[in-house]
Amino acid sequence: MGQTNHRKKLIEVALPLEAINAASAREKSIRHGHPSTLHLWWARRPLAACRAVLFGQLVDDPSAWPERFPTEEEQENERMRLFKLLGGTKEAGYKDGLVAWESSTDERMLNSGRYEIARSVAWNLGEEPPTEPTAVLEYIQEKAPPVYDPFCGGGSIPLEAQRLGLRAYGSDLNPVAVLISKALVEIPPKFAGQTPVNPDAHDELQRSGHWNGKGAQGLAEDVRYYGQWMRDEAEKRIGHLYPRAEVTEEAVRQQPSLKPLLGQKLTVIAWLWARTVASPDPAARGAKVPLASSFMLSTKKGKKAWVEPVRDADAPDGYRFETRSGEIGKAEEAEKKSGTKAGRGANFTCVLTGTPIAGNHIKHEGSEGRIGARLIAIVAHGPKGRVYLPPEQEHEVVAASAEPEWAPEGELPDNPRWFSPPDYGMPGYKDLFTRRQLVALTTFSDLVGEAREKVLQDARSAGLPEGSALTDGGAEAQAYADAVATYLAIGVDRASDFWNANATWESGGGFIAHLFTRQAIPMVWDFSEANPYSTSSGNWSDTAIGWIEKVLKALVPAGPGWIKNIDAADGVALAENALISTDPPYYDNIGYSDLSDFFYVWARRSLRQVWPNVFRTMLVPKKGELVASPYRHGNRETAEKFFRDGMGRALGNLIRVSADDSPTAIYYAFKQAEVEAEGVASTGWASFLQSVLEAGFIVDATLPVRTERAARSIGIGTNALASSIVLVCRKRPVEAKVTTRADFLKVLRRELPQALKLLQQGSIAPVDMAQASIGPGMAVFSRYEKVLEADDSPMSVKTALQLINAELDSFLSEQEAEFDAWTRFAVTWFETHTMQRASYGEAETLATARGVSVSGVEQAGIVESGGGRVRLIPRDELPSDWDPGDDDRPTVWESTQHLIRRLDEGGEDAAADLLARLGSLAEPARDLAYRLFGICERKGWAEEGRAYNGLVIVWPDLARKAAETRSEGPSQGQLEL
Repeated sequence: MGQTNHRKKLIEVALPLEAINAASAREKSIRHGHPSTLHLWWARRPLAACRAVLFGQLVDDPSAWPERFPTEEEQENERMRLFKLLGGTKEAGYKDGLVAWESSTDERMLNSGRYEIARSVAWNLGEEPPTEPTAVLEYIQEKAPPVYDPFCGGGSIPLEAQRLGLRAYGSDLNPVAVLISKALVEIPPKFAGQTPVNPDAHDELQRSGHWNGKGAQGLAEDVRYYGQWMRDEAEKRIGHLYPRAEVTEEAVRQQPSLKPLLGQKLTVIAWLWARTVASPDPAARGAKVPLASSFMLSTKKGKKAWVEPVRDADAPDGYRFETRSGEIGKAEEAEKKSGTKAGRGANFTCVLTGTPIAGNHIKHEGSEGRIGARLIAIVAHGPKGRVYLPPEQEHEVVAASAEPEWAPEGELPDNPRWFSPPDYGMPGYKDLFTRRQLVALTTFSDLVGEAREKVLQDARSAGLPEGSALTDGGAEAQAYADAVATYLAIGVDRASDFWNANATWESGGGFIAHLFTRQAIPMVWDFSEANPYSTSSGNWSDTAIGWIEKVLKALVPAGPGWIKNIDAADGVALAENALISTDPPYYDNIGYSDLSDFFYVWARRSLRQVWPNVFRTMLVPKKGELVASPYRHGNRETAEKFFRDGMGRALGNLIRVSADDSPTAIYYAFKQAEVEAEGVASTGWASFLQSVLEAGFIVDATLPVRTERAARSIGIGTNALASSIVLVCRKRPVEAKVTTRADFLKVLRRELPQALKLLQQGSIAPVDMAQASIGPGMAVFSRYEKVLEADDSPMSVKTALQLINAELDSFLSEQEAEFDAWTRFAVTWFETHTMQRASYGEAETLATARGVSVSGVEQAGIVESGGGRVRLIPRDELPSDWDPGDDDRPTVWESTQHLIRRLDEGGEDAAADLLARLGSLAEPARDLAYRLFGICERKGWAEEGRAYNGLVIVWPDLARKAAETRSEGPSQGQLEL
């Protein structure tokens, strides 16, 4: 297994992480057309990261071709060219690189990336690549390895492989993931360039004689058309359940500003409900009182609106709800924001008597089926925006009249950590919906099949041959009807995320917030019931179908795709000799199969005939899902063994089908909490790495890829560091040997420092240094078949990680020996006191140990002393005009602190100007930033650590600008860089 004569790929040397991270983070703010808006999937990798990783796996590093790039300088220049192509430039906000969202549909940029892939493939075959874009695409599809992701989830990796022109294969055990990936990867290439078949478009085509659309735009047009047909047909059938709201005299009395609308009937956006329970206070005489987490309807400035509960002996249960709008005091607004809540959790107060209502009482009421719901307000479309109306009994009666003919089967998991409704008498999926919502969803779901028949008839009329079904590989009329039906059913799934009794009203934005704002189904006390026929959030045409149409219009598939519903641990693979790039399940994450049931029950109802092999089970399969969930396996030990065994089988299957000449990329959802005190790795991280190594891989590199951060922010003391670590792996050579702990440490201490130095020279952020150092450290550990401890037992991955962390600390500490003595004094003092004052005697003791005097450190401009106390001089108190050429005792400490100050006060140009004058102090200044960041991280000094992390992040830009502005000769007493 494995070979050692492969050429290094770019990902095994370096990638422009700053640009990739910036593009990944920016992606979160991109909505229209982004694949993530097709259908909710909870663990979707950013497209920018996937595209970059695939590019790095396929494109050779220049050092792999010494005959073409003979010097290190030529190799570095070529590497920088590839980095610029991939990541773009900082000046353009990294929007001009291959990984940028804008490049997703930019054929010029995509063709540039495809050419680089073709060039590496060709050179390895002893050929020269074609240059014409169509020929490049054909060459890649014929001769580049296929890409296979056996845990494809939301489809990001195969989609990006396809975008780069590669053959894309994906599989997943979860049928909802398979449905999403088919919709993104498998279906669009089949109908790329297809003209729409709906009558309107067909008539227009007959008149004009041509279709200007490209990619999946014809498919998008038909999804929009037949989606609108479904909406209109559904309104005929159940529109009476969604009456308009009249602006009554009572509404005007409560809000005089509504007087111009008196008597008008407005389209409802949402009906707002609060759950109710019987008050535990006997004085309330069994009245059912609201459990409202907030009474604010709008918190927008100048548009404040709220619900006012009013005691009324003539009203049901002795109270009614009124609506108010206008100015409101801060104290009153804070009170309204709390509703009837009393602290955290399921704790409320009785609106009638003020008596506390404890969670246990609510759970008991729920278990007896006595939790109800009461309408508290109606949100409608007004001429100038939202109008908030008081509840009307007629609207409650209409809602109660809904008679669903079907409801989803299946029970919610018995796991209160992520699924709390069962604790309150809502055990089944059907309990998550109101009767009216069930009627709406079943109606739209049934209409998917009817729409499919209309598409089929229209496709025949448009001249498409009958062909075979989509599930049988067809690409003509039958298959096209199946494809349109698939997207319409996904529209029903999207609607279900909003049309449920756990969707809430977002008072800050004036919209309906969908259920899955996090990876759980929580208990919601006041919920928002959307009107499918409005023109606002939660409607069918925009919220469900409109987003799907936008995604399809943005898809221009360049390569074919195949997605299958199979278990990666079973040994079945879709491709041989494949490039493996995958994001496997995270060790003890929530089971996505449990969450997916929410969507599966509706998709199955709509698509069971279209995709019989995908929707063959009543609910999503749970047994084989690779997560170490104690609630599913009985205890933590059994759960961990299940994960280890299953992941081991899956990775073993991967190594069997993976290409010899390309590295495998495996994403791991890393959080800082996974490194416990003193660098001990968590069970999940260690278990995962153990599985990777036992499968027969060696780890070449670890790349931290972050999706949430500003350019100079860090998250010391939080879990907000690298969102993912990409493990870059090769097959372990068959000649791998057994070694001892002592020999392993000897090689680690010889090789790791140089690798860490290269990471620093590449300006990897200090916040990512610990994760990045795992790569070269594990590369040493994993090259051996085993590393034996003194008792001949094999060393565990967890122990190896501890040793690697220790060597990293040692490396950073040893760098300190290269600093001048005054800086070494400052580092030790900083670690103990930061910038705080301490006794002169302590400073004198430390100075003596460092071979300097306190007065000498003071003369160096680092500390100040007086009154028997000493402190480091804070950055903002250092001389603003400091110049190393004018200082007879310039120090590394001053260099680092002044660089940060210049960066903060004057920006990159000012800092670069100083860097140009630092000469031989420049590199030690950067090394000191790493050292000081490490101290801040251990101590939890987040604000100070942010400064050092930020300096390193921008270092490449500073160095480039410094090189451009550096004067002809070196500064006095300095060496040229």
